Amino acid sequence: MASLIYDSALFDMVTGAVDADTDTFKVMLVTSGYIPSKGGDLKRSAVTSEATGTGYTAGGVSVACTVTKNTTAHTITLSFAAASWATSTITARGAVYFKSRGGASSADELIGYDDFGSNISSTGGTFSIAATTLTITNS
Repeated sequence: MASLIYDSALFDMVTGAVDADTDTFKVMLVTSGYIPSKGGDLKRSAVTSEATGTGYTAGGVSVACTVTKNTTAHTITLSFAAASWATSTITARGAVYFKSRGGASSADELIGYDDFGSNISSTGGTFSIAATTLTITNS
């Protein structure tokens, strides 16, 4: 499975439900049990198989988002900062980025999914994910 931008994220950005410049975003880890639906998953409540383990808090951690417009390539890039979980024992297959409204998971809009390509684990150490870039192309 490749990384993706959820269809709902594009709709939410166009209608103003998500403002990538000012909203609060989080990233949560998921196991290989989560099979993302690009067109069907709308809110964080649709995400199954969230990772668990020592040093990991359900619902993920906050990450900064930077938005860049490229008028030559006709793209908009969302860059999410790196994230880490210190002194953790976790196994994860991917990361889900979402707008955090600070309440029910049924209110949090999904933005993107980053597939690691295989399971990644930490055992009593720091579990880190690199910064992630999602690109929207107007072709």
